[in-house]
Order: sequence, then structure tokens, then C-alpha cells
Amino acid sequence: MKVQVLGGSYLRLTITPLEAYEQIKYGKNVVFIDARSNLQQPDEGEALYKKEHIPGAYYVHLERDLSGEVKAYGGNHPLPNIDTFVAMLRSFGVDDDTRVIVYDDGANMFAPRALFLIYYFGHKRVALLDGGFSAWKQLGYPTSTEIPEKKNGNFIPNVKDELIVHMEDVKNRGEVTLIDSRAKERYEGKDEPLYVKAGHIPGAVNYFWEDVFHESGTLKQKDELEAHFTPLRKREEIIVSCGSGVSACANFIALKQCGYDRVKVYPGSFSDWISYPENEIETETNMKEE
Repeated sequence: MKVQVLGGSYLRLTITPLEAYEQIKYGKNVVFIDARSNLQQPDEGEALYKKEHIPGAYYVHLERDLSGEVKAYGGNHPLPNIDTFVAMLRSFGVDDDTRVIVYDDGANMFAPRALFLIYYFGHKRVALLDGGFSAWKQLGYPTSTEIPEKKNGNFIPNVKDELIVHMEDVKNRGEVTLIDSRAKERYEGKDEPLYVKAGHIPGAVNYFWEDVFHESGTLKQKDELEAHFTPLRKREEIIVSCGSGVSACANFIALKQCGYDRVKVYPGSFSDWISYPENEIETETNMKEE
């Protein structure tokens, strides 16, 4: 994923609160997107947004905006309809050259999901606010309760279908590494609060998505991420999954940040996999090969 940031042409997926604030201060073509949410209480993030948010930020709801219609197959958070999603971005004033900055509360999964979708639909100038809204407030930057008016952007989509895989691709993946991004207890089937079956897709290795963040909510540095993913080879193809394609996006960003080129997302993830009764699941831990 190529993201041009302030003051140069080097590539990066995150932007600091200071850099983001300067976008506002100097009147740059920037759109902030607030993606705060809660899997157990989906409307919580919108309530927080209405209470205060970064000035000019638009809100995206996990269920309404970052997910499509739930059907028999496809998982609990299928990809949104392209026309609907692009129309939403345009209503935020997003053009092809707009800097889009997404944020949530810091070490959370929702802004990475929004970032992945924006990039998947073809917008390259998107970045994650490092540390999220918490870091923004801690630095004393302004907040607002004003809901911005809708606009008319001219963003033209260019869907990157090569970034996603489907159930049959996962089943027939051969030697391709499959990552399960959920907590170890869910990966091992010891605790499953959301689904009728517990465990993971056979052969998947576990890299908990929260482990790519510092306790402060900032994404770990490149060398830290490289050490975290050491058993994986940068030239190999990697598929990231989770429960329903949300938290997997944090691992997607982290892998891309430290130089893994062939990374794909299984949007349906475990919730899609188990919707096919014939698909097996396992609970034993697969080792990460050195």
C-alpha cells in the first residue's frame, strides 16, 4: 500500500497527530473519518462522535457503512456495496487527491477496517491517525460537536480485487500462510462469544491483532513489527483473517507497514468459513515456523 505523507514522497501508512493537525491548520485538502465503534454495542461510537470529534470529521458506522448486507454466506461483516461506499466517500468531499485520515480510539480495529476498505476501493492517499482520537486529545488539539455538511467529491473507484480472497481460495490455498487475528483463547476454541462453533480454520497460525500496537495505541515501529512477524517470509503470500474481517485489517496494515507485499484479506473470515457445514475446524495450535 503506497501512501504519500506530509513533506515528502516516502511511503507510510500512519500519520502523527501533529502532521494531521497541520493538514487542518494549513488548509490542505483533507478529510477526517471517525470510525469509533464497539462490537457489542455498535452505536456507541456514533454517540461518542456526537459528543466530540476532530473538527470537520465525518462518521462511519461499522454495521451501516463499513459492512454490507449479511446473507447466508459471506460472514458477519461482508464488504459494503461499492456504489454505496463510493457515494458515501464522495458525500464527505473525497476527491482522488484528497488526503483521507481515519481514526478510532487508538489501539482498535475499526479505523484499520475503514482504511482497508478505502484503499481496496482504489483511494491511495489514506492514512491511519497514529494513537487515534485519544492521542489527539492528549496533545490538546481542538475538538468539535458540529456535524459537517455533506459535499460533492469526485473520487473515482478502482477496485483492487487482488487484495481479497474467498472461502474456496482459503480452502485451496496450498502452502499459503493463513493468519487468524483473534485472541488466542478464541483461536484455540476455549472462548467463543460470537459464533456457534469454536476454533479456527485448519492450518491457520495465530497473530493477535492487538499485538501490533503499543499500549499507548500507536502502531509499533517497523523494526518491532518485523521482529513480531519474523517467522513469516516477506516474499510469501499471506492471507489474514479473524472473526468477520474487521480485526484482520490491523494485521494487514502492520504487515504492509514493514514490507510484506503479498498480503490479502479474507473478508468473511471464520464467520463465513463455518457457514459451510462441510468445512472442518480445529483447535490445536499451529506453530509459526522459523
